Amino acid sequence: MFTVEEFLMIRDLHHQGLNISQISRETGYHRNTVRKYLAAQTVPIPASRRTRPSKLDPYKAYIQQRIRDYPLSAARIYREIQEMGFNGKYTIVKDYIREIRPPTRVPAVFRYETEPGVQAQVDWGECGHLDVDGRRRKLYCFSMILGYSRMRYAVFTLSTDTSTLIQCHLNAFEYFGGYTEEILYDNIKTVVLKRALRAGDHQWNPKFEDFFSHHGFIPRLCKPYCPQTKGKIENTIGYVKRDFLLGGTFSSLDDMNRQLLQWCNRVNAEPHGTTHEIPVERLQQENLKPLIGIPPYRLRQEEHRKISREAYISYLGNRYSVPYRFAGREAILEIQRDQMTVRVGTEIICSHTIVPGHARIIREKEHFSGLLAEVMRCNAQSETASRPLFRMVGPEVEHRPLSVYEGFSGEVQL
Repeated sequence: MFTVEEFLMIRDLHHQGLNISQISRETGYHRNTVRKYLAAQTVPIPASRRTRPSKLDPYKAYIQQRIRDYPLSAARIYREIQEMGFNGKYTIVKDYIREIRPPTRVPAVFRYETEPGVQAQVDWGECGHLDVDGRRRKLYCFSMILGYSRMRYAVFTLSTDTSTLIQCHLNAFEYFGGYTEEILYDNIKTVVLKRALRAGDHQWNPKFEDFFSHHGFIPRLCKPYCPQTKGKIENTIGYVKRDFLLGGTFSSLDDMNRQLLQWCNRVNAEPHGTTHEIPVERLQQENLKPLIGIPPYRLRQEEHRKISREAYISYLGNRYSVPYRFAGREAILEIQRDQMTVRVGTEIICSHTIVPGHARIIREKEHFSGLLAEVMRCNAQSETASRPLFRMVGPEVEHRPLSVYEGFSGEVQL
């Protein structure tokens, strides 16, 4: 669009004696453009263009509503409207969301980079609450990311204790196919009991020390008040919340983790925003320590439960039977991968394979063998020994001598 200054410049050059071709060479405008502006008395106003319909128009109301409800990413919105039938490009979705989303200010940080196979980072994140076994439980997300390839692994848990932390490590190692020389952590009690000035003087959590000594990796602690050293994993926790958890729909904890694993597979197969390379392809360069040749680490996780009067214990929303004679007793569940052993005192009373899902009942017939006969015997004994609540008695009759009744007859004895 021409400005007033450009319009006046063309007319001034013409008044100086330059012809249209000379003005065109001098200003760089086409001869037709010069001719049009010389013939005009005022700066021409371009006609307004009609707005072309966009493929995004049918989805704008949905996008606006989703952005109002949750601060979802453009990539997340793009996937959702693709499932609704949108066949346009990601760019127009991103540009539109940039227009309607309020701008946010992001502070600058310094990023620490690592060489292949050197370091991974681990963190926990709180992700709301979940109702399990009739109780409101905190939901946590464990996440591990490989520093070089940016391969991610995440899983939801109901605890952050040391046993759970170790099991999450084992799951991540299996997912990656190995582990790095060192792993970076926050200063949490499940990892370190007391931090010292020198790394060699740290007092490690004994259970966790046994684990990292078994595998031979080196635990590193994040510098206090310096979260930038764990920036990669902090971003991963936030990414899980924004791109996966936010606005999601799930039926159980198992369903959440099944969908989360699919999400990990997808993001690991897409170019990373920092490296602009695909993590699963860079994984080939990580040179991880292999799991082959290392004896399996035997981890036992303990949970305390009270056996119900119906002879069941509850775990992760499902009910498992135990021998009926232990009804009402306190029990300890020993969890090892998908196997559960139930112990009362020092006696192991039964074992189960942990099943996925929610509100399922796992009943072993032999756990109730003899229960019916015992109930009937108890009922019979109860009837024999029972006492009535009350008793009926007849009216009390007074006994008198016959002489009393003879007196009433009026007869006189001589």
